[in-house]
Amino acid sequence: MTQAPARPGAARRRHDREIVMLAVPAFGSLVAEPLFVMADSAIIGHLGTAQLAGLGVASALLMTAVSVFVFLAYATTAAVARRVGAGDLPSAIRQGMDGIWLALFLGATVMAVVLPTAPVLVDLFGASDTAAPYATTYLRISILGIPAMLVVLAATGVLRGLQNTRTPLYVAIAGFVANGVLNAVLVYGADLDIAGSAWGTVIAQCGMAAVYLVVVLRGARRHGASLHPDAAGIRASAQAGVPLLVRTLSLRAILMIATAVAARLGDSDIAAHQIILSLWSLLAFALDAIAIAGQAIIGRYLGAGDDRGAREACRRMVEWGIAVGAVLGVLVILARPVFLPLFTSDSTVTDAALPALVLVALSQPICGIVFVLDGVLMGAGDGPYLAWAMLLTLAVFAPAALLVPAVGGGLTALWATMTLMMIVRMLTLWLRTRSGRWIITGAAR
Repeated sequence: MTQAPARPGAARRRHDREIVMLAVPAFGSLVAEPLFVMADSAIIGHLGTAQLAGLGVASALLMTAVSVFVFLAYATTAAVARRVGAGDLPSAIRQGMDGIWLALFLGATVMAVVLPTAPVLVDLFGASDTAAPYATTYLRISILGIPAMLVVLAATGVLRGLQNTRTPLYVAIAGFVANGVLNAVLVYGADLDIAGSAWGTVIAQCGMAAVYLVVVLRGARRHGASLHPDAAGIRASAQAGVPLLVRTLSLRAILMIATAVAARLGDSDIAAHQIILSLWSLLAFALDAIAIAGQAIIGRYLGAGDDRGAREACRRMVEWGIAVGAVLGVLVILARPVFLPLFTSDSTVTDAALPALVLVALSQPICGIVFVLDGVLMGAGDGPYLAWAMLLTLAVFAPAALLVPAVGGGLTALWATMTLMMIVRMLTLWLRTRSGRWIITGAAR
């Protein structure tokens, strides 16, 4: 079914309203996530260097686990949005419950694996003898919150699919505040050292998961959706998530290779690389907010059988991605004299970072297109193509990046390969959207 065409101006304004209403709260909730780690770091940093080093190792392991399972949010968003578009809210919530049950199962599995192996994992990440005990303590306690963290991911996907990004924003803000207060009270008030910070974070995460579950359960009761685990539905959720897991692991491999190459270039280059990578990740939050809006909007249009609306929304979101990317690029150029001194006073690090920073700025419109089209195809449930496209990108990037130390060019050459990586992603995603093969309408792909 294709709806009657609307006037171009009216259609653009409608899409703009939808994008802003979904993307702005999504951006807030995305930014709140890394603030958890920053709050922990600020509180633990006053305990001592060994404790802070231990937190660094444990946090890296925990963030890796969360990023690997981010498909719980992405796949659930697309599946729920399709059913919302089809007007079948009970089925939409039932689909969301399948994702939440899968999150609980995966969380329990990860917890069972990590608890007994925490010292080994800490050692593999290269923790020093003084930092290792603190890292192990923090990891063993924090891993108890992994089921809650994964439930938060899946439930966030449910609400995004229901076109609701405000509730995740409110929950993220409340969770951040609770985490900060609990950490301060348990670390300093109860004198629990780094264990207090871990327990504070676990309690905050469980509280966030509980709020999400209350919201989803109320929706389920209101629409008569079943809450019981359904083996077929959970299996379908897992199958939908596998391609997105491959995509995520490929992207993680790209970032790990880039960091490993930067480390081989020297201390100044790896220091500059970490600064630039932090900025690149921050910029990605703004662009990812539009991608999240794309997942929800495209899924809803396709579920409603409105292929024309899906195409128009895709086109408008690409325009948004280019515009926001251009603005971010200009801001990076203007802020670079102020930005770099915030992280280092070493002129060699600054000299290494400046040319690479310019590349990051110039590539932001490309990044905008990539993030938006990535979100569009996720919303369409086109996970298998995204997996193959990212594997191709990894195959192009890896040899180019590994040649940098031999060819020369330093950090600038490395970030040129990062730009190449984004160009390859843009081309693969653009060709797919141009083909129209992602447009499959109906409540289920």
